[in-house]
Amino acid sequence: MQTKLYLCIRRKNDMSPQEKSEEFYKKLRSQLYETASWPSIYLYKFIVPTDKDKIAQIEGLFNNLGAVITTKASGKGTYTSVSVNLQMKDPEAVIAKYKEVAANVEGVISL
Repeated sequence: MQTKLYLCIRRKNDMSPQEKSEEFYKKLRSQLYETASWPSIYLYKFIVPTDKDKIAQIEGLFNNLGAVITTKASGKGTYTSVSVNLQMKDPEAVIAKYKEVAANVEGVISL
């Protein structure tokens, strides 16, 4: 009896949003470990539709952590960039904060 082995290669387009997200975080984790010594100051960048509540939500998630937060509206004022400089203990903490922001701020884009 002959056994056949099939190899299935999934393209990124075939992945669910959850799988794409986990792949992104896996790659980010690896890059962070390779390019920085920890603890380190990390620069978060987020884009949100210009809405005072959404900006306040992001700021609130970094409140009382010693973060330096700056905002800048887009040319037309439709979107706002939120930059957050914060001392982080390791890549796991960086990723946990990205996930926290994504879970709590609707429409946010993490860069």
